[in-house]
Amino acid sequence: MSLQIRKLDSAQPDFKQRLATLLAFEAHADEALEQAVAAILHDVKTRGDAAVLEYTNRFDRIPGGAQSMAHFDVGQAELDAALASLPLAQRAALQTAAERIRVFHERQKQELGGFTYTEPDGTVLGQKITPLDRVGIYVPGGKAAYPSSVLMNAIPAHVAGVQEIIMVVPTPDGIKNQMVLAAAAIAGVTRVITIGGAQAVAALAYGTASIAPVDKIVGPGNAYVAAAKRRVFGTVGIDMIAGPSEILVLCDGTTDPDWVAMDLFSQAEHDELAQAIMLCPDEAYIARVEASIHKLLPSMPRSDTIRTSLTDRGALIKVRDMTEACEIANAIAAEHLEISADNPQQWADQIRHAGAIFLGRFSSESLGDYCCGPNHVLPTSRTARFSSPLGVYDFQKRSSIIFVSEAGAQTLGKVAAELAYGEGLQAHALSAELRLTRLP
Repeated sequence: MSLQIRKLDSAQPDFKQRLATLLAFEAHADEALEQAVAAILHDVKTRGDAAVLEYTNRFDRIPGGAQSMAHFDVGQAELDAALASLPLAQRAALQTAAERIRVFHERQKQELGGFTYTEPDGTVLGQKITPLDRVGIYVPGGKAAYPSSVLMNAIPAHVAGVQEIIMVVPTPDGIKNQMVLAAAAIAGVTRVITIGGAQAVAALAYGTASIAPVDKIVGPGNAYVAAAKRRVFGTVGIDMIAGPSEILVLCDGTTDPDWVAMDLFSQAEHDELAQAIMLCPDEAYIARVEASIHKLLPSMPRSDTIRTSLTDRGALIKVRDMTEACEIANAIAAEHLEISADNPQQWADQIRHAGAIFLGRFSSESLGDYCCGPNHVLPTSRTARFSSPLGVYDFQKRSSIIFVSEAGAQTLGKVAAELAYGEGLQAHALSAELRLTRLP
């Protein structure tokens, strides 16, 4: 299959329609999958551990078949041993990434403190911030292992003050990934259970005899996991339903075209549905990037996936200027936005919608995936218009503080009673009026 990446021009009369077609992505509901997930959730909710055990033995092909849920618990000693077993360079990279992620999220926590203020009559109002008690972190297994996902999900929860962080991770054929276990040891995970799929989501949401129910479930997974998270939302909180990965590169034509081509590859290699787009006002430079794509692709181990992704959902788009590129970027609201240009800050000032913004030609998106510090769990499919990266705030909740003084009740009581009578809620009005007194 040859690579035929589409090229668009914002000056074309049908550009907006063609761009909308390019961006369109709707995860088609698979009725069979939805029914299977619904059945698994109901079964786990009804039969608990017995159902989780059956599904995990079946789907993950556990050698010899696990006889109890205790088989899936990974103790702290095994996590520490996994960390110690890693080659020195790998261990150091994990620890460096973890420290940078922790520092960033600790700074984030400092900016999210509660507050109180006192009014002249003595009434005190404010907001109290408290962490969630228990969260579940889903870490994908199977085709690939993602220790970076462990760090990005567990560390902000730990920084937020969550006391119990329960990680579930499937281990097909019973094979445990040592880097994933090592990452759990570094990130402060309190319990690791080697189960996955919809049954793991159900166990975390509803609880079983061996697994306490959590308050929130975060982390990516396959279609079954996504469907399960969607169905249990309301019983527990969830982070988001993530779509395919995306990168949008705004380039003024001054960056090495090989760099930009590889940045596009870095997202296209995730899967065939990933999306990689470049916006640039320089037609000659666009041609150079296209030449780099064709030159570099054959050397990529995941070239087939990259080729399909770029052919089906990728694009090189010529724009009038960088100002128009920013306007189009706001319409796309990409998960990852690179501004690969001289003086990138002037263009960043015009960006309103993006999951993460990478400024300058040295800020490759791949650095953000692993070790810059900000979270790599980002909104996709244009949800950056109203959603934010995963952070400490996702593992906290806010309670309002209201202390009304006797003097304050005299003023506020009259206002509340007036509004309550207007809504036809007499008990509300009387509750306020009973506190009206004559002050000395």
